[in-house]
Amino acid sequence: MRYIIIGAGAVGGAVGGRLAGAGREVVLVARGAQYEALRTHGLRLVTPDGTHVHRLPAVDGPAALGTLREDDVLVLAVKTQDSVAALDAWGPAPVEGGGTAAERLPLVCAQNGVESQRIALRRFSRVYGVCVWLPATFVEPGVVSAAGAPLTGVLHLGRYPSGTDDTARRIAADLEESRFEAPVVADVTRWQYAKLLDNLANAVEAVSGVIDGDEGRALYRRVRAEGEAVLTAAGLPYAGGDEQRAVRGDKVRLRPPDGVARGGGSSWQSLSRGTGTIEADYLNGEICLLGRLHGVPTPLNDLLRRLANTFARERRAAGSLPVAELARLADEAVAFVQEPGAARP
Repeated sequence: MRYIIIGAGAVGGAVGGRLAGAGREVVLVARGAQYEALRTHGLRLVTPDGTHVHRLPAVDGPAALGTLREDDVLVLAVKTQDSVAALDAWGPAPVEGGGTAAERLPLVCAQNGVESQRIALRRFSRVYGVCVWLPATFVEPGVVSAAGAPLTGVLHLGRYPSGTDDTARRIAADLEESRFEAPVVADVTRWQYAKLLDNLANAVEAVSGVIDGDEGRALYRRVRAEGEAVLTAAGLPYAGGDEQRAVRGDKVRLRPPDGVARGGGSSWQSLSRGTGTIEADYLNGEICLLGRLHGVPTPLNDLLRRLANTFARERRAAGSLPVAELARLADEAVAFVQEPGAARP
């Protein structure tokens, strides 16, 4: 199979680079400075076991490839806010033998949250979800760091909305030969919702910095508890902490490569790069949506969603809001819900 990595940033670059390192055929899809760097200099993947330079085909859209192959696998690794544009571009792409990518090819959503696969299923007939546990950083155009060792990441994989098939097993086999663990599961959304609860911290980290103190950890516990209450009300199961730790064990330990500082997660990176957008609508915003559907107030997640979007839109510095100030705003947000007439934060 040939893997077309749509969005060769942190996650896409790490997955594509590792697949290429294991001898798999890979095409990288990127835009702007990242596309130019990949096309000119190749992908430089910096890992605990060394730096690997992969000279791979790089394109900025499906037209550059012409007719797609019957054995192509599309791996969607853009941020969720960019999914519609990517799917609109790649869905109509022609495939050898007739039909389009949306009709015939598997689409693998290797992204945070759960929304992209819903969007994809409106267009593509064969959609696969991935629970991505992969510590990776976009360092600069053409350079990606993956800090996990001895494995680069754990990628639970399954059909969306449920089930497994031979394609999922073949993809998983390729991933497992590429320094990943890739369990094939029939209930991939159960793992994705568990990861979503972890990702509720992304907005805290993005606006107030890495969570490394008691005040930040206490705030995240409150945000997560709100998320857990919503998932329970919605009847959505998720893998528990003990189950996740049993699967991961010591397989993916953080070992930032020499010379590459480990910054924050994906949302922090979006602010640091000044992209102007952020994924909070599909992380904290997923909890807000489910809360409204099932009658559960979500003031903390809504506050974080709004703050993260404001920071992205105004290109404020990542981590520039003191955590004490964020905690104060959180208290006000809860009071606004609990006390009619309270001032909105």
